[in-house]
Amino acid sequence: MNARPDRRLVIVVRADPVICGHSGEARNLAEAALARGFDEVRILTWPLDRLEETGLPLKPLDTVMPYSAGIHVERPDPVGGYKIPDGRYLAGLTGRLIELFTDGVPTVCMSLYLSPHTIAVADAVRAAEATGLPVNVTTVAEAVGSDVTDVVRACVEEGRFGAAAHVLTSYLSQDVCVAVSEYTKEVIVAAAEEIDAINGTTFADECRLRIEISYPAIDTSAYLDIEAADTDRLLAKRGLTRDGYVLFLSRLGTAKGVEDLIDGFAASMAGHSQTLVIAGRGPDAATLQRYAESSTAADRIVFLDDVGDEEKPHLMAACSAYALPSKPRPEFTETFGIALVEEMLAGGGPVITTTTGGIPEAVGDTALIVPVDDPAAIAGAIDTAVLGMNRAARVAHRARARAYALQFDRGPVFDRLFEKVALAVAAR
Repeated sequence: MNARPDRRLVIVVRADPVICGHSGEARNLAEAALARGFDEVRILTWPLDRLEETGLPLKPLDTVMPYSAGIHVERPDPVGGYKIPDGRYLAGLTGRLIELFTDGVPTVCMSLYLSPHTIAVADAVRAAEATGLPVNVTTVAEAVGSDVTDVVRACVEEGRFGAAAHVLTSYLSQDVCVAVSEYTKEVIVAAAEEIDAINGTTFADECRLRIEISYPAIDTSAYLDIEAADTDRLLAKRGLTRDGYVLFLSRLGTAKGVEDLIDGFAASMAGHSQTLVIAGRGPDAATLQRYAESSTAADRIVFLDDVGDEEKPHLMAACSAYALPSKPRPEFTETFGIALVEEMLAGGGPVITTTTGGIPEAVGDTALIVPVDDPAAIAGAIDTAVLGMNRAARVAHRARARAYALQFDRGPVFDRLFEKVALAVAAR
């Protein structure tokens, strides 16, 4: 029989195998928690069959790296039958949270994504306290990109006050409210101001006061001191050579600027001797593959849809340039840019990106910046990265980028976040 834990961390998130930077962030926070003395970490997420039904981009299951001992991934079954048209899975998740909150173990519960995860946590806390059983839980809610674009902003644009109020009150009911970037906070506050102006509420002032910044936690060790022999072996399997390809590795969606990258690559001088590797899965994968087939550089463009956690750092470390020309779209705006930081840590070619959303916070002054929707500028940046920098310049650039990226290491990020948790507990 397992011993009762002294201290538990629960993380509610769309976890692996979902292709999402915050899925990786949850893993990193869980690993950091074990290193900082938590003796039990539980990641609560969704059943695999439900994830497949949603159409979310998923990694092949055999490429997902195992979690450390002490981290338990739970996928609560849905509650109810066919007569319940929706909410069955949310009921299962909320019910499991109530069980964890009422078993007497001091618990910190962190939710990534306000909808539906923070909503589920807020509901579970209310229900747990109503049972009359002892409850010792501290809650942390982290607002990420799609919270702003898919939920809060959409509520404002569609005049759906009730839905907006549900999200924001659930968020503000948590003990600690954080956002993944200053940009994310600014957009939430701006949306709250519009809601307040129409309805006479005070959400904006509360958001300004309560929301703090907690940048995503990244496992920097996975990208440092990469074994060159392992990299060469993995590249050989892919038919690639070190510094012989421009890399895009992210979710395949319109907002990521892949079409602009394809056009820019085709127009570049360097592209004649390079391969463009587009790695990832996503809703626009088929459309982007057709677009690439029509490009004048079609024979030099490769799509990879099976890159796993182990291979990713090696692909990043050996590329001649890493391009993510993200653009603001109604359905998604980059509110940080975790993949950009991972590339900077891996020490591959220079990052080529835009100033969309929170990207400037992720890259500082270490990237080659191009305007949004500008393939010609992308072509120029590729030529600069591949042809315009000698070895000494590339080494210096990599060192500067890595030094900036190290601030996002999961250990210090975890410590700064839990300083906020300690203050919240002391203030009760």
